[in-house]
Amino acid sequence: MIVIADTPPLNYLILIDLPHILHELFGQVIVPHTVLAEMESPLAPDQVRQRLFHRPDWMVVRDIQQEDPTLAHLDPGERDAITLAQELRADLILLDERLGRQEAVQRKFNITGTVGILDRAGNRGLIDIVDAVSRLRRTNIRISPQLLTALLDRYKA
Repeated sequence: MIVIADTPPLNYLILIDLPHILHELFGQVIVPHTVLAEMESPLAPDQVRQRLFHRPDWMVVRDIQQEDPTLAHLDPGERDAITLAQELRADLILLDERLGRQEAVQRKFNITGTVGILDRAGNRGLIDIVDAVSRLRRTNIRISPQLLTALLDRYKA
């Protein structure tokens, strides 16, 4: 399975100390160099930058071959994640931002975001979903509280 990631899902999984679930769910995750640069930026959270000093083997960094001008309205990470997905014929793109998700769907890609990743990990028993959502709520993620409540409701006994 070819999985490409944009910056936000990686950042949030690092912030809630669950980036390893990407390896457990997908084996390998490919990120464009642009995404790595965003994560290493001085604007990125310290915890994210520190985690990248020891980038895991399952996170593979790739360059895009050619920019797609039809994606110029997106931020660089989203743009390059979708471009790389097109080039590699990815099976899944990890995206959180609305515009990027809309573009990926129009291009017939399967997508999921941070909440979808947590849901998959919860379904496989890899995480305590209540704890993961609690930690996610303590970050700066911009997400509908109803979406998180709906996720938790699926796991009520």
